[in-house]
Amino acid sequence: MNSHVAADNSPAVPVWNDPTVPVTARVDALIDAMTLQEKTAQLYGVWVGASDQGGEVAPHQHDMEEAVDLDALLPDGLGQLTRPFGTGPVDPALGALSLARTQTRVAATNRFGIPALAHDECLAGFAAWGATAYPVPLSWGATFDPDTVRRMAAAIGQDMRSVGVHQGLAPVLDVVRDARWGRVEETIGEDPYLVGTIGTAYVQGLESAGIVATLKHFVGHSASRAGRNLAPSSVGPRERADVLLPPFEMAVREGGARSVMNAYTDTDGMPAGADEELLTGLLRDTWGFGGTVVSDYFAVAFLRTLHGIAADWDDAAGTALRAGIDVELPNVRAYGVPLTEAVADGRVPEALVDRALRRVLTQKAMLGLLDPDWSPFPAALDGADLVDPAALRGRIDLDGPQNRALARAVAEKAVVLLSNDGTLPLERPRRIALLGPNSDEPVAVLGCYSFPQHIGTHHPATPLGIELPTLREALTEEFPDAEITVARGTGVDDGDLLDIGEAVGAAREADVAVLVLGDRAGLFGRGTSGEGCDAATLRLPGAQQQLLDALLDLETPVVTVLLCGRPYALGRAVEESAAIVQSFFPGEEGTRAIAGVLSGRTNPSGRLPVSVPRGPGSQPAGYLGARLAHASDVSNIDPTPAFAFGHGLTYTRFDWTDLVVDVRETPTDGEFAFAFTVRNSGGRAGTEVVQLYLHDPVASVVQPVQRLVGYTRVDLEPGAARRLHVTVPADIASFTGRDGRRVVEPGELELWLAASSTDRRLTAAVTLTGTVRHVDHTRRLHASIRQEPVGQA
Repeated sequence: MNSHVAADNSPAVPVWNDPTVPVTARVDALIDAMTLQEKTAQLYGVWVGASDQGGEVAPHQHDMEEAVDLDALLPDGLGQLTRPFGTGPVDPALGALSLARTQTRVAATNRFGIPALAHDECLAGFAAWGATAYPVPLSWGATFDPDTVRRMAAAIGQDMRSVGVHQGLAPVLDVVRDARWGRVEETIGEDPYLVGTIGTAYVQGLESAGIVATLKHFVGHSASRAGRNLAPSSVGPRERADVLLPPFEMAVREGGARSVMNAYTDTDGMPAGADEELLTGLLRDTWGFGGTVVSDYFAVAFLRTLHGIAADWDDAAGTALRAGIDVELPNVRAYGVPLTEAVADGRVPEALVDRALRRVLTQKAMLGLLDPDWSPFPAALDGADLVDPAALRGRIDLDGPQNRALARAVAEKAVVLLSNDGTLPLERPRRIALLGPNSDEPVAVLGCYSFPQHIGTHHPATPLGIELPTLREALTEEFPDAEITVARGTGVDDGDLLDIGEAVGAAREADVAVLVLGDRAGLFGRGTSGEGCDAATLRLPGAQQQLLDALLDLETPVVTVLLCGRPYALGRAVEESAAIVQSFFPGEEGTRAIAGVLSGRTNPSGRLPVSVPRGPGSQPAGYLGARLAHASDVSNIDPTPAFAFGHGLTYTRFDWTDLVVDVRETPTDGEFAFAFTVRNSGGRAGTEVVQLYLHDPVASVVQPVQRLVGYTRVDLEPGAARRLHVTVPADIASFTGRDGRRVVEPGELELWLAASSTDRRLTAAVTLTGTVRHVDHTRRLHASIRQEPVGQA
């Protein structure tokens, strides 16, 4: 029965609209009532742009797709609305009204009154005009602070929900394998545990606001050969299992993510979008994921056009659906008429359509989109005058003071002080030469998925929509008594040498030269960092190294500041620059965060989430490698970094002492326990980032020399100390063994307590006893680190 009469004899309520009925029964009843065309209509999106006048959205014409006729599609229903806010600049309130009016039409046009699910990008903040531009994910990794990232994600999610968006296409959980890849800025770092913990915190924050978090790109996107976007991946099953998959596993288990997006790449000839073993066998059958799998944009079509494993759109649709992709994004192509015809002809079982549809409708039911009291009008429009759209303009502020304060907090914790000869913090300099291509550039703090860089560049006449102070403006605020001379020297990537002399002259007359180098974010070759902006080497773009070298030839101390999306080799600056400050696209408050570090107002506490190479051509490299991946006598290439993963200096000193190992020996299902003390022995408050690495000297398969298995930030006043009590489950030592199963093996281990991957402070030698133990996805993932204060020195 698909409807029932209420006790008061009111009109029959369809079962699928009755929130008192279990969701499973509601969804089953709805599926039973739908035609094939109505079913497939829920399995695709349509790319739209909200109207800046408050009218209905308009289909977006992408150069990779044919035009979409909404009038023809909507009678059967619609699964998703793609990027209503992230397609063009629109006032947030008018965009919310436009989306609400469109949702009214979508629901009214199909037989069942089902609205669409609206999704948008949120990689470094809600990608909408006027919304806060937070630091990019690589900066999240630099904070080593899941709690702050969780708060940021919750704020992003609240802004998205307030205007009617349901799903956010973040976080990126790809582990950096080659820093030449253009999308490094979108990642959290080169270590799977760091990526997993920070990424899971982001998921928790986004989901806490009611937004469906989307894990991407599942899996192998970051392992493409030579760091080339979409190039094939050659990773073996063990690297895939132990390096690439753990962040996704953690975010599914602990984050509560409700959606996953497939990777574009193929691994050993199998595109992720066609990999049933990955998208169904591992993700659902093993890990128990119950949400939706959405295609990366055009990924279903790419099975035919780029991978060549599908003969036509029907074949592409059947292949993707069978593998486990539930929703085709951004637009309808294969999952529309081709899929319907393939099902009608018997080439694709209708049961596969029903399987995907059940997941989509379950998610819509859980979001309240099937409830009888559903309203298309979001909370931000409560009490608004909807008769006069013009009166709405400016009503919704997506970049308020609380957001900016949170953006500042993340940026400050993410600034990494790489080197310092004592020049920093600057002591009331009278004359500052502010030099370099990013010294006075507002968008130098933004990544490629920020709205101004992703969309705004196509609308040059439209204001940025947010305040983006340049470093010149931030230093003027920070050093009001200083004379600041600005000279660009060269562009980011134009190779211009003509203005280097002007920069040299300005530096010669100054007390200190602050040289601001780095990237310009863009897409597909229109920048030096970002999607499709891969690098042949890790040499600084353009003529920036020439500018840097010319300034290092002077007697004036040079403070090198990097605003970029990936780490670069810095040549002579590693030894000769007075100080080096690294910031990965730190967002709208980033320049103020950097200025605070330069002045000493902020004590830097960021740590490198990726290694900084010593030379430009030693890629791929990184700290997470086996013995032969590091420097050795059998190769003339030395991949040793200039600054290693986890490195970062502060303006104070910390002593690590009094290690006591309470449990030094434990069976393969037990746990180790030890404690040690960290004391601030310097003259000002600061934060130490304690990092715990596992070293397994003998194993049945080759292991990395070390891998991060825990970390914590320790905030200490001068002279203060904390006792850290650490418990490490044996499960942490597990890895994928010879037979492909995850094992914990008996034997000797070392637990390294370190300030970075190359700065070991204490070592706990421990032993696992007993027999080999097999573990699975229910294993323990974390060490426990508990802090307690101790007496003053």
